[in-house]
Amino acid sequence: MTSQGYAHPELLAETEWLAEHLSDPGVRIVDCDLPDAFSRAHIPGAVNAGENHYVKGEDGVHVMSKGKIGEFMGNLGIGDDTLVVTYDQRNSVYAARFWWVLNYYGHTNVKVLNGGWRKWLEENRPVTDRPAIVTKATFTPKGPDESLIVMADGLESAIGREREVVWDVRSRDEYTGKEARGNNRSGHIPGAVHMEWSDVMDTDGLSTFKPAKEMREALAACGITPEKQVYTH
Repeated sequence: MTSQGYAHPELLAETEWLAEHLSDPGVRIVDCDLPDAFSRAHIPGAVNAGENHYVKGEDGVHVMSKGKIGEFMGNLGIGDDTLVVTYDQRNSVYAARFWWVLNYYGHTNVKVLNGGWRKWLEENRPVTDRPAIVTKATFTPKGPDESLIVMADGLESAIGREREVVWDVRSRDEYTGKEARGNNRSGHIPGAVHMEWSDVMDTDGLSTFKPAKEMREALAACGITPEKQVYTH
C-alpha cells in the first residue's frame, strides 16, 4: 500500500521530509505565491517565482515558450539535475501549475509540498524573510511533452465517447454559466462533468490533498474512473 493510497506518492513532498532536506544543495524550493507574500515570510532557502507565478507565456494564456523557460528556471537556480519542491498558500493551485510546467518541459524531478505554506506554518516549522542567495543554473528544456495537453479539435472529437471524459474543474457558477468571469461565452463543454479542483483538497484542515480513497470515490461519482481517458480544464 502506497502512502495515503496514492498511485504515485513520490509526486508529493511531506513537510517532515522537506524539513530534513532544507540545506541539501541539490534541492530548490520554489515559493509560488506573489512577491509581497514571499517578502513577508517564506520557507528558508526558497526562491520566489515572482509575478509570473503561473509561468505564462507572452500571450498571457498559454505556458511560457521553450525559448524563454530555460532562462526563467535557470534564474531561479533550477538546473537539469535539481530536485524542485513547489508550494503556495492557495491549496497548491499555483504550485501544481509550476509542477506541471516543469514536467511539460521534461523536468520530472519535481514535487508539490503537501499542505504547502499553511501546513508548514501550522507545524511551527522555520520561516524567514531573508531572500535566498541564488546562483544561476543551466536549465535545458526538453520536449515539450505534447502528451500532457489536448488541442481544441482533439477535445471536441472526444465528446460523447464512452471511454473518454471531460472534467471541468472550475467553480460551479462557471460551469453552469452563472459566472462568465469576463469571457464572451459562458457555460461548459457539452457532456463535461463537474467537480471543482478544490474538492480534492482538505480545505477545512491543512490544505493537504485528500486521501486517495476519498478522491477515487468522489471522482467515480462523477463518472471519472481509471479505465477512462480524462481531459481536464
